[in-house]
Amino acid sequence: MMRKNSAQWIWPALLVAIVLLSWFASAFSPFDPYSIDPLNRLKPPSAAHWFGTDNFGRDLFVRVALAVRVSLSVGASVAVISGVAGLIIGLLCAWYHPVDRILMRVCDGLFAFPSLLLAIAIVGVLGPKISNVVLALSLVYVPSIARVIRGAGRVIKAKNFIEALRVQGASSSRIIWLHLLPNVVSPFIVQVSWVFSVAILTEAALSFLGSGIPAPMPSLGNLLLEGKAVIFTAWWMSFFPGVAIVLLILALNIIGDDLRDNADPGLKPLPRRVLRLLKKGEQHG
Repeated sequence: MMRKNSAQWIWPALLVAIVLLSWFASAFSPFDPYSIDPLNRLKPPSAAHWFGTDNFGRDLFVRVALAVRVSLSVGASVAVISGVAGLIIGLLCAWYHPVDRILMRVCDGLFAFPSLLLAIAIVGVLGPKISNVVLALSLVYVPSIARVIRGAGRVIKAKNFIEALRVQGASSSRIIWLHLLPNVVSPFIVQVSWVFSVAILTEAALSFLGSGIPAPMPSLGNLLLEGKAVIFTAWWMSFFPGVAIVLLILALNIIGDDLRDNADPGLKPLPRRVLRLLKKGEQHG
């Protein structure tokens, strides 16, 4: 469970609200995100158009909602794919030295390229569509997760209880999946939550640069690109997609940190009874 602090529920509640709003935006607005209305182009926020309209007269509220849905889908897909692949690679590298020497050199080669440039290159080869963006970002972030899991796994491998298990004849697969895996959950949660949020940012950057999700499908990146051309006359076209990105990233990072704290017993706060005893001991001392 989350910490028993009412402030800790703000960000999960906000994230849930954003997700629900993105999926059920049509219940709040009758406009089609793809319907062009030249007579209502670049209208400021109003009772009819909560976020205003874009340069084609399309309702910006429903387009931002759809863009958030697309960005969340991309981020979640990248987090799952890169998380599973990175976890498996990291655990295998932590246990098997020959595998470690081969796969870590491949990861080092991928690390030599900036993540955004590598993603642009992969999408440029495969073509700009959602599935290719997900594949490109997954390939970019697998090495980061694998390296962190490898480091955490090697620390656990050096523990005495692992050596005792090996002496008792436990198989490598049993030790990896029953003893190494549970002990790397905490850094794994942090890395997956980080990849989730940074994948949303990178996808927005790719779309902003014209190498991501192509129009007319809205994404937070290409909405910002459209708003850039009219930023001095139609501020709302950049403002609302930008606010959506900030809130998503903040919520995901804070929730990830909180889940990490609860998954790692060493990071949990001591019970009040124990704190009172310790305080009494200091006073008597």
